[in-house]
Amino acid sequence: MPLESQREPSQAGGGLPPGLPPDSVEQFRARLRGGLVRPGDADYEESARVYNAMIHKHPALIARCADVADVIAAVAFARERGLTLAIRGGGHNGGGLGTCEGGLVADLSRMRGVRVDPESLTVRVDGGSVWGDVDHATHAFGLAVPSGIISTTGVGGLTLGGGLGHLTRRYGLTVDSLLAVDMVLADGRFITASPEQHPDLFWAVRGGGGNFGVVTSFLFRAHPVSNVLGGPTLWPLERAEEVMRWYREFILSAPETLTGFFAFMVVPPGPPFPEHLHLKKMCAVVWCYTGAPELADSMFEPVRAMAPALDGVQAMPFPALQSMFDALYPPGLQWYWRADFVRELGNEAISRHVAFAHRLPTMHSTMHLYPINGAAHRVAPGDTAFSFRDARWAEVIVGVDPSPDKAPAITAWTKDYWAALHAYSAGGAYVNFMMDEGQERVQATYRDNYARLAEVKERYDPDNVFRVNQNIRPAGSKPLPH
Repeated sequence: MPLESQREPSQAGGGLPPGLPPDSVEQFRARLRGGLVRPGDADYEESARVYNAMIHKHPALIARCADVADVIAAVAFARERGLTLAIRGGGHNGGGLGTCEGGLVADLSRMRGVRVDPESLTVRVDGGSVWGDVDHATHAFGLAVPSGIISTTGVGGLTLGGGLGHLTRRYGLTVDSLLAVDMVLADGRFITASPEQHPDLFWAVRGGGGNFGVVTSFLFRAHPVSNVLGGPTLWPLERAEEVMRWYREFILSAPETLTGFFAFMVVPPGPPFPEHLHLKKMCAVVWCYTGAPELADSMFEPVRAMAPALDGVQAMPFPALQSMFDALYPPGLQWYWRADFVRELGNEAISRHVAFAHRLPTMHSTMHLYPINGAAHRVAPGDTAFSFRDARWAEVIVGVDPSPDKAPAITAWTKDYWAALHAYSAGGAYVNFMMDEGQERVQATYRDNYARLAEVKERYDPDNVFRVNQNIRPAGSKPLPH
């Protein structure tokens, strides 16, 4: 099917797109082991929701994929009928890319098997799993796979974008522990991509997002991680410039067994935070130490020398750290995201950060700086699709609130904050933190890797069937019509 024929259907009221006969839908439903949800079904509204409630679209069909055969059927139906196809794993994507208007959603959330092989130190993870599923399975063996910081995040989305989190400094990005993927391609083929099989595709999926097919399972290398020392240290916002200047030096030279991401926050009104700090605007570092317990006191000595107002670092199972913020950020909040990679955190940039921290618009709104160094820097920018191996931080600014009435305010704060800091950035952003920001931003994110990604796209998805993403267009393709 030529690119020019692929238009986004516009059907805010739901219903089947014109030219889609009901009998063909019934035949499709009969092929699915997991079931099909249509507008008017009792569970349609719930099934159509994604994590970010600021984005609510009306797909014509939602295929609840129970296995690889269901995924193959969904891809074939979308391709043959010219439907926009969105792939949903955990549904966490900031831009709401797990849904679409008037098209077909292939929902993998029922495909959540995890199998750990403690002898080979590998983990096989189904494509609809969330990181809490993986953490639960691996922790029993004293193992972990590098992931993010929220356990309800989908394995598929986070991995395909690169994967930043608590273990980045010690074990690298999530894709640095990826050994192979099983995929359904646009033409319906089911293949394995690895260093030995389809190595061009394996290179592309390690950071290139969901542009190349539907990953139905991931094979990861696991690492020895069991209990950790983790949790937040908090300082008054009045000390934020001092703390940020200290943090930028400390985290770049600290042993790789210690990591911590910097944050601005409004202290939630509940445990584990003491009442006298509730609803105060503060700055924080959330730590994760995976090294020898006998070295922990000396490791945290420079942190405690900064005299935090709250020292919440304590021993805990790694899954407890991974799920620490789940209750604060449940599905259904309003989110607006902006992001950049950062190489240098200069004094002028720090001053601008602090000015916007004083204007945090809601309790859930925040800014995080995730360190990218250590093991992540030992992989060259061209070795995987994830290009910004030379960045030192991934910055994300999010305006968040439960109420749709606050959407304009949190959006404006996020956009203004990002605009004030973008000049100090490296130019691109972590794709998992991006909204719909245009093709130039996508190309800026992949830099010199973009042309190679476009060639892989042309080879495996020349008609851009997989385009509900931070889209990499096939080499030589024309822009999609609006």
